[in-house]
Amino acid sequence: MAVATGLALLAALGGGLWLAARRLAGSRAPRLHGGGDAAPMRGKTVLITGANSGLGRATAAELLRLGARVIMGCRDRGRAQEAAGQLRRELRPPGELVVKELDLASLRSVRAFCQEVLQEEPRLDVLINNAGIFQCPYMKTEDGFEMQFGVNHLGHFLLTNLLLGLLKSSAPSRIVVVSSKLYKYGEINFEDLNSEESYNKSFCYSRSKLANVLFTRELARRLEGTQVSANALHPGIVRTNLGRHIRLPLLVKPLFDLVSWAFFKTPLEGAQTSVYLASSPDVEGVSGRYFGDCKEEELLPKAMDESVARKLWDISEVMVGILK
Repeated sequence: MAVATGLALLAALGGGLWLAARRLAGSRAPRLHGGGDAAPMRGKTVLITGANSGLGRATAAELLRLGARVIMGCRDRGRAQEAAGQLRRELRPPGELVVKELDLASLRSVRAFCQEVLQEEPRLDVLINNAGIFQCPYMKTEDGFEMQFGVNHLGHFLLTNLLLGLLKSSAPSRIVVVSSKLYKYGEINFEDLNSEESYNKSFCYSRSKLANVLFTRELARRLEGTQVSANALHPGIVRTNLGRHIRLPLLVKPLFDLVSWAFFKTPLEGAQTSVYLASSPDVEGVSGRYFGDCKEEELLPKAMDESVARKLWDISEVMVGILK
């Protein structure tokens, strides 16, 4: 039995190595920017949540290359400063990089962050709601919300609403929301939004990503005529530290790492749709849509339910304490 298991593992590893070789030999996804203007985002300010690693860091790097002034909104200021230093050394970019502390699991932190931005920033051209938490054990935010729903949806909901005035005064401006194809497996249960009755970490992640899409569509509806657009996207399956809460058996992990290297997108590849929605003239004025691989994609009916989107908006306002 042990010999058979060993042979099976060796065969799997061999297959993984072959796939990895094909991956390395294949062409990487090209960067989207180019053309005559070397810095098409020059003069524009972009705020990215969770920009110190993974997709957020890659998105920040690409927009810096395009000349943007990038504000990194990150929970850990030390890690963010370290990432910012690396980006400055590696890129010597035409853009400017600013680090600010933002903990989306704390409404107090979100409010303090937004107050600082509103006091210091004369304009905001692009807001990218990128930060997220994935399939964590059951835990709650500082304000008592289930962590995935609280960070992925409610924290960004409050952040966006508090910065809407600045975005409107900077119009034409854009809001980009990083969702996931896993929204397809989520449901909005208004009777148990906080998962007090039951908790499934996979379901709750999918629900938070469905909430992202519903929020984006309702936001786009409310912003009609303001020249502020709002679009959602899925970046694909990307090799990042988002899956840090997933525990794999010791023997499986090397194979998973190899397969992910062979098949998953790099952060740079995964960031391209965020960069596209933040900077491309092709989507100027486009709002309320859902994108993947820089192309618009169809949504399931449950992600386009206007009555659910409006109810979720109203309940979210109450949950985060927005006063009308």
